[in-house]
Amino acid sequence: MYSRLTQSYWSLLPLLLCLTTVSQAALPLSVDGQPLPTLAPMLERVLPAVVNVSTVTRIETAEHPLLRDPFFRHFFDIPSRRQSRENSSLGSGIIVDAGRGLVLSNHHVIAKADAIRVTLHDGRTLEATLIGSDPETDVAVLRIPVQDLSALPLADSDRLRVGDFVVAIGNPFGLRQTVTSGIVSGLGRTGLGIEGYENFIQTDASINPGNSGGPLVNLNGELVGMNTAILAPGGGNIGIGFAIPTNMARAILEQLVEFGAVRRGLFGVAVQDLTDDLSGALGLSNLDGALITTVERGSAADEAGLRVGDIILKLNDKAVRGASDLRNQFGLLRVGESITLDILRDGKPRRLTGRVADPYRHYIPGERLSPVLAGARFGELDTTSGIPAVPVGTVDPESPAWLAGLREGDRLVQVNGQRIGDPRDIAQILRASKGLYSLRIQRGDDLILLSRR
Repeated sequence: MYSRLTQSYWSLLPLLLCLTTVSQAALPLSVDGQPLPTLAPMLERVLPAVVNVSTVTRIETAEHPLLRDPFFRHFFDIPSRRQSRENSSLGSGIIVDAGRGLVLSNHHVIAKADAIRVTLHDGRTLEATLIGSDPETDVAVLRIPVQDLSALPLADSDRLRVGDFVVAIGNPFGLRQTVTSGIVSGLGRTGLGIEGYENFIQTDASINPGNSGGPLVNLNGELVGMNTAILAPGGGNIGIGFAIPTNMARAILEQLVEFGAVRRGLFGVAVQDLTDDLSGALGLSNLDGALITTVERGSAADEAGLRVGDIILKLNDKAVRGASDLRNQFGLLRVGESITLDILRDGKPRRLTGRVADPYRHYIPGERLSPVLAGARFGELDTTSGIPAVPVGTVDPESPAWLAGLREGDRLVQVNGQRIGDPRDIAQILRASKGLYSLRIQRGDDLILLSRR
């Protein structure tokens, strides 16, 4: 009996030693009386402002041509209804204004959605309304009912430095409230072909599908960026993620809330980056700035006094790092906004002032054509895309044109089923038809029929 107990003891001894070693190697709760560093207190403040965004998109399914024949349907007593299916997607969002119920997210998260739902940290699910979105920067703003909401404070993203610690939060693969950490790997990333206006923060904090629209925060729990994309050549995360800086998102949000769209101005210049050869020829010591190659006659740039060959060094006292950076800065300016330009001309510094012009200043107000199109502006017939259409300029939110379904950037192809060759044709068609019944528009790559009931 003794020998069997002894044998059992010696067989258990390595396991006991292992457990003792593990116990001794466990991390202590404190060192020299000081608690170990943790992100938990910061995240407890931040997480209630991070939401999950789910969307439903209804897609009309293709049907057999015979089913489109009314006689065939009547003969076989087939109900006259369209077949459709629903697609759903998941993303993330950030409550940035608790008092107004404003949620910041990505345009690609909510694009073409028929229904948008927001799930809060405490499990509540609320119906969201789309205030507006901007595909050029991939920013969207939603509104949810104001019910005990928490908002994230916004930091000045221009103060970020490479090497700063950041935390990404979101809804990757449907896993709610997932937190990853890393550092700022780069700033001002452009030329990626992801968006029209690019000024990304690069981070190695893990960002995955579903993180889009979620926050990138600093260690103070302040919003410094909105997660939007990853570089994944093999399909997986390789530690190269991109976020839209808070300052860019805030400028877009303000316009979306005020106008329902972003009203970008027109300045009328073409620029290029400075090359080593150009800098050497001009006697410059660095490559910062943007070289003007074209000035449109009669444009805001022409009126400000800019010339071909000028080098723009600063816009509104902010340094210009290159042509893309200048385009990004102009893209955040409002129509009519006054600007200052620090330039280099013939090796001498100068300061010019100007004003951002309205790109639709020559468009026809919709109320001139018909009361039902008041609030929109229409340009001359454009045939560049292959489909003759009248371009639509700004559309005032809640105006008759807005309620008819028109949005800035649309191209009007037909009115009441009739093609139009000139904006003035619209007025004639509406008078002859005694009202507006339908509009066929081109929106992006889609042809859409807007019907009035």
